[in-house]
Order: sequence, then C-alpha cells, then structure tokens
Amino acid sequence: MKVKTKSSKVNKAWLNDHVNDPWVKLATKEGYRARAAYKLKEIDETLGLIRPGQLVVDLGSTPGAWSQYMRRRMSPGGAAAGMLDGTIVALDILPMEPIEGVTFIQGDFREDQVLSQLTALLKGRLADVVVSDMAPNLSGIASADAARIVHLVELAIDFSRQHLKPEGALVAKLFHGGGYAELTQLFKANFRIVKPMKPKASRDRSSETFMVGIGLR
Repeated sequence: MKVKTKSSKVNKAWLNDHVNDPWVKLATKEGYRARAAYKLKEIDETLGLIRPGQLVVDLGSTPGAWSQYMRRRMSPGGAAAGMLDGTIVALDILPMEPIEGVTFIQGDFREDQVLSQLTALLKGRLADVVVSDMAPNLSGIASADAARIVHLVELAIDFSRQHLKPEGALVAKLFHGGGYAELTQLFKANFRIVKPMKPKASRDRSSETFMVGIGLR
C-alpha cells in the first residue's frame, strides 16, 4: 500500500507550480535554461550593469541561464548566437552545457588549479561585473544553512576584491534569515553603493534576494 507522505505532497505541489509558472513558460519560449535569467535581467535593466565590450565572470553558473542572458546582452541585436562583443567566463563545480561564446571552467575557484585557469583566461584584465548565483545544498538546519550561505557570499566578495575593477559591480544571491544582516554589513564595508533587490521572477514565498555592490572601497 502506498502512503502519501508530506514530502511527496510538497514535491507534487512544487512540480505543479513549476510547470504552471509564467516565468518558466517564458524561459522555455525564449530559449533560456532557467527562469533565473529574468532575475538577472530585471537587476540589469534597473541598474544598467552589463554592457557590450565588458569582461564578466559568472560564479555558480550551471545550468547557464545567467550566462545566456549576458551573452545576449553583449551581442549585437541581442542574438543568442553569432557575434559577441565582450568576454564571458563561467565557473561551476557542476558541468554546464556549452553556450556559444562563453568560456566555461568546471571546478572550485578556491582551488589553485582553477584560479590558475581563470587567471590565464583573464590575461591580466579585471572584470567589469561579477555575478554569483551560488547557493549551498540546504540541510534544513537553520544555523548550519546560514553559515553555508554566508560562506559562499564571502567567497564571492573576496573573489571580487581580487578580480573586479575598482568601479565594477558584484551581484550575489542571498537569503533572508540568519546571516542576512551580517552580509549586508559586509557588502557595505566593501562597496560604495549597495542595493538589495527582489526581482519579480523570484518566487514571493522564497527567502531568496539579491545584493548588488557597485564600486569597491
């Protein structure tokens, strides 16, 4: 006899919401790998961060929706293929299907070998924009999850301090809850302009939010 567990009900509800999500439908229609593309799109259209000719780095890039958006943003006419005016370097510990014009490194950027690959690709250039959609595997233990989230954002900020132009920008995913106030202060300590944003494509019930830092201190 099959017993419906709370977990199975939650998973079924999530799947139903996902299938009927207008952002998921739009992503499918417009060829994006995930609805996350519209989160970065709204942030970019609000603040004007990404422009042709730039060097951008995408941390935690898989499955590639943010890289896809930046690739179109830096392409004449917004094309998903063909000419690209700029350089996009994406990194993730998970594999990512290729995106035309995007250089992907699979690995942990905390490791010397991966950082060496990145340094070689940058050829002495500093990034105009760093974006981080990194998120930990959540355990359900609030204190442990908060610590993991704080750690990833700290890594993104540290990476930006080493590889971002003085006037450049960092976009990083955060979560409201434990550690949020600490991370807000960390952003303010490292960037001259700090803006929290909750894009429309981010689910209302999600504690997910994004912090944008512009101009290194």
